[in-house]
Amino acid sequence: MPSLKEFRNRIASVKSTQKITKALQMVAAAKLKRAQSQAEAARPYAQRMARVIANLAAAVSGESAPLLLRGTGADQVHLVVVMTSERGLCGGFNTQIVRAAKERIDTLLKAGKTVKILAVGKKGRDQLKRQHGDKIVGYVDLSSFRNINAEASNIVRAAILERFNAGEFDVATLFFSQFKSVISQVPTALQLIPARAPDGVTPPDLKGSVYEYEPSEEEILEALLPLYLNGQILQALLENQAGFYGAQMTATDNATRNAGDLIKKLTTRYNRQRQANITKELIEIISGAEAL
Repeated sequence: MPSLKEFRNRIASVKSTQKITKALQMVAAAKLKRAQSQAEAARPYAQRMARVIANLAAAVSGESAPLLLRGTGADQVHLVVVMTSERGLCGGFNTQIVRAAKERIDTLLKAGKTVKILAVGKKGRDQLKRQHGDKIVGYVDLSSFRNINAEASNIVRAAILERFNAGEFDVATLFFSQFKSVISQVPTALQLIPARAPDGVTPPDLKGSVYEYEPSEEEILEALLPLYLNGQILQALLENQAGFYGAQMTATDNATRNAGDLIKKLTTRYNRQRQANITKELIEIISGAEAL
């Protein structure tokens, strides 16, 4: 049985941990509101841009289509872009994204495809390194950004386009977590190259109207596709940021509650041990008095 001093030290240690998790919870809650607002504000732009691209792409095909739209024409080498957080203490947030990416990687490998991994975020890189370390071709460190912005998405886009222009892959797929609520973040796969609208996005209904473009659809797409790619990456980063803070707030809240429960149990055991020591001392005093 631990001594009373050991109990007191353990209780003090758990209380210190509880203060830390409570502080992290409050910080995450404060940052979540801003991150959620940013993610929700970016969604209409991303959806509208996807509809425009889908409408223009429907009128373009073959060799005249921009390279980002038609791709290399092959489907052998796949770049899997895994976007996670730079920090932990967020429950299973990063693990869910990595698990979804691993499932896709395993499927591609079984089909005889070549897989390369670009890690965006330290936690995803560390988890993938254990099983697929030889497939990681790059890592994008965004830890210096306190808040995600267009500059961060430009860095990720540059890392992808640099490899695409060098002919290192045929298809690029982005894995991130779409923010639904504080307790719900959904791992999502989005094909970036060849560019295509996300599932569920349809071209706008022109109601029979015929549009003539000046310049041509190909030239417009050539200018819009890099912006579209950057917008999709920025949207994914913002969704990930909101999901991270939501998951961190939930995880630290659970940790704070668990610490409180542990403190109660330890305090109960401490009081019982203290009472037992007092009773033992009283028995020894009474026994000594009776012996006299």
